[in-house]
Amino acid sequence: MRTELTDRFGIEYPIFGFTPSEHVAAAISRAGGLGVLGCVRFNEADELNSVLEWMHENTDGKPFGVDIVMPAKIPTEGTQVDLDSLIPAEHRAFVERTLDELHVPKLPGEERVNAGVLGWLHSVARSHVDIAMEHADRYGQIKLIANALGSPPKDVIDKSHEHGVQVAALAGAKAHALHHVDAGVDIVIAQGYEAGGHTGEITSIILWPEIVDAVRGHASVLAAGGVGSGRQMAAALASGAEGVWMGSYWLTAAEYKLGSTGDGPTTIQQALLDATSHDTVRRRIYSGKPARLLKTRWTDAWDAADAPEPLPMPLQNILVSEAHARISAADDASVVAMPAGQIVGRMNAITPTAELIEDLVREYEETVARLGQTVVERSPA
Repeated sequence: MRTELTDRFGIEYPIFGFTPSEHVAAAISRAGGLGVLGCVRFNEADELNSVLEWMHENTDGKPFGVDIVMPAKIPTEGTQVDLDSLIPAEHRAFVERTLDELHVPKLPGEERVNAGVLGWLHSVARSHVDIAMEHADRYGQIKLIANALGSPPKDVIDKSHEHGVQVAALAGAKAHALHHVDAGVDIVIAQGYEAGGHTGEITSIILWPEIVDAVRGHASVLAAGGVGSGRQMAAALASGAEGVWMGSYWLTAAEYKLGSTGDGPTTIQQALLDATSHDTVRRRIYSGKPARLLKTRWTDAWDAADAPEPLPMPLQNILVSEAHARISAADDASVVAMPAGQIVGRMNAITPTAELIEDLVREYEETVARLGQTVVERSPA
């Protein structure tokens, strides 16, 4: 496959794979796509530094990218103790009561997750940028930095460009895309309503061509939201996108082992394998911003009449961080807390990443060939 973005990034396929797993991200790059490592789970810069070093050693010199979470509006900052004090007691009581009702056990011994995921903080996201730029200079493999929450600040965009790194930002509406272009973003990720994680309210088939038309000549477009097959990838490129941005698709990759306690599918993967395309909801309970999640007994509890309103970012994430850790350790697929798109209904087997990409490309080629047969020469008027 060849598009302008395959040439720009030196990759075989215009498949940009977002994942929190370094093992999956590296496998995507090795297989000809561009693996993009989600950095929000790294509270400490040293953690990210070590993982990027591992990726350098396991990508055969192929390019890859990083994804940060840096809100356009700087959220509440402070030390962990300061932020904890901002969480209402009734919210904490609701979470604890819900976990008891769902029979989610406490963590072993005195263990407690009280750090939250500080990667949601603006200052921590900036440390992620700094580490990524150091690696871009050292090895020349980091070619993309994507921001999940809009355009990064201008100095971050400028710094990335100075280090030879392209900048991408997610957009759920035409207005967002135009703002990204004005800010100097190179690639707009047009993410439709069907997508997992943070997403807007416009469906992909409407959003993709609308954003392509709006930014034509100023930025490239990656199509996201509901891409889980070669046919859907063909639809994305037919809309004018230069490639696809995929996240949920990789959650059932064989290399995805976050939260693994042994052989076989993880608890999260089992929940995904059991789900249909009906089994997602869009709620603010994960991070404080609207995000599509797998529908489970945990999300149902937040829909109950006695549930409090979710807190703003990053307080909601800090509120539920220990709950997420307890749920992950509980080994109960019916209560998992996991972002997932509506393509989850297609995710029916644990499959090596290379095979996932091979399947995408093969079906894309078959689809394009079939479409080519529908074009006939028109008779002169």
